[in-house]
Amino acid sequence: MLVSPGPPLLLLCTLLTLTRCSELKVRVRLADGHITEEVLEADSEQDSITLEFKQADGTLITFVADFKQDVKIFRALILGELERGQSQYQALCFITRLNHNEIIPSESMARLRQKNPHTIRAAEEKRAMETVSMNVAVNLTRAWQLSTHLYNTCSMAHEAVYTREADVRHWLDTGVEGSMFEILPQGVEVPDLQSCRSVKDLWQPCSCSYSLRLEWYPCLLKYCRNRDATGRGTPYKCGIKSCSKGYNFTYYTPHKHLCLWEEET
Repeated sequence: MLVSPGPPLLLLCTLLTLTRCSELKVRVRLADGHITEEVLEADSEQDSITLEFKQADGTLITFVADFKQDVKIFRALILGELERGQSQYQALCFITRLNHNEIIPSESMARLRQKNPHTIRAAEEKRAMETVSMNVAVNLTRAWQLSTHLYNTCSMAHEAVYTREADVRHWLDTGVEGSMFEILPQGVEVPDLQSCRSVKDLWQPCSCSYSLRLEWYPCLLKYCRNRDATGRGTPYKCGIKSCSKGYNFTYYTPHKHLCLWEEET
């Protein structure tokens, strides 16, 4: 199997290209060795990027970068364990602020094209795992103030939409309505709160962890230089740098029954 870091096979469409690219399909190898296909879509009008892929266990991971609102959304659509009384799917949504230079702009993503679609891509830079304490629940009916993408992305998550207190403070400062947020119980309020991994009773509250990794995404633009007759260099976009990054989300759950994957770790 060929494994490629991406460039130079992934290029930016030039302004002379007649067809504007908006979807990119990339084959990647996950940490468990499973090969999957990532679908990356750019919407220049909405100024957003969506990345989606399926894990070996059937879980569908969706990532949305909303550049208009500087918000990023992670959704995990997990197959439920029907024999243990779960519904067919369990959805989780995690919302955080989108920082500058985390991912390339939507306009640049829309112009990406791929010469070798069957090549298995490996990211050039593997970024450190980020642990995020999601200690605030978000009321989805009012969350349109944060991002117009939230309802469509997270509607299946119902009451499992989370964010972190530091981001809430920032959003409140920008005028967002505070009634959409609810601080979740903390260790002080629930002194015996344990990790779901160590809890036996399926109906006991606990601290749940959910990890995911974006195995390949364009994180930076690369620039080259053209030299004119006088030797002057003119910079132009000539490719992308690809990154991989993992996230470990921790949050309060009222029942271990909603965190059964902790038994498998």
